[in-house]
Amino acid sequence: MATDAPPLDVERLLAVLERHRVEYLLVGGLAAIAHGALRPTVDFDCLARRTKDNLARLAAAMTGLHARLRVGGLSDEEALALRVPLDPDMLARMEISTWRTDAGDFDVLTDIPDAEGNRSTYADLLPRSANQEVNGVVVRVAALEDVIASKEWADRPKDHEALPELRRLRDDDPWGAASSREDSVPAGRDRRNHG
Repeated sequence: MATDAPPLDVERLLAVLERHRVEYLLVGGLAAIAHGALRPTVDFDCLARRTKDNLARLAAAMTGLHARLRVGGLSDEEALALRVPLDPDMLARMEISTWRTDAGDFDVLTDIPDAEGNRSTYADLLPRSANQEVNGVVVRVAALEDVIASKEWADRPKDHEALPELRRLRDDDPWGAASSREDSVPAGRDRRNHG
C-alpha cells in the first residue's frame, strides 16, 4: 500500500492553476518561502476565491491533477474508494479540505486565522497580498504578517519552529510590513491578478 505523497511539484501545481485561471492566494509554507523563508514545506496551501465559477475552475484543475481526499488513518487507495465528488458545491461546503494529487499534497482553505483567532477570508487578505513570481509564475501571495499571524494562532510545533525566521524576515524588511509595498513583479512579467 503506497501511502507516501508524490513529491511536491510546485511548478506543475502553479501551471495547472494558471491554465485554469483559478483566483487564489498562496498561504502557508509556500507563502513563507515566497517571502524569503528557507524552511521547506511538503504541501501547497491555497486560499481560493469563493465564487461558484472560481470553485468550478479549481475543481477542474484538481481533477486534472487526479486529486483525491487525503484522510488521516486511510491509505491513498482507501481514500480513493470514498468516491467524493470533486465539484464546486463540495468545495464550497468544506472549510478545509486536504487532497493528494499527482503533483503532491494540496490543501484548499476557506480562511486563515489572524493573531486573535478571527477568520480572514480571501476578500479580507487580498488587499494586503502582493503579486510575486514563484517558480516562474506570477501569483498572489498572502502578506507576510498574515502568514505569521496564522502560524501564531495555529500554535503547532512546526509553526513554533518556523516563526523565528518569519519574524526575522518581517523585521528585516526595509519596507516595514510587506503588505504596504507595491507589487514586485520582474519587468516583462504578466501582472494579472489572481484575485
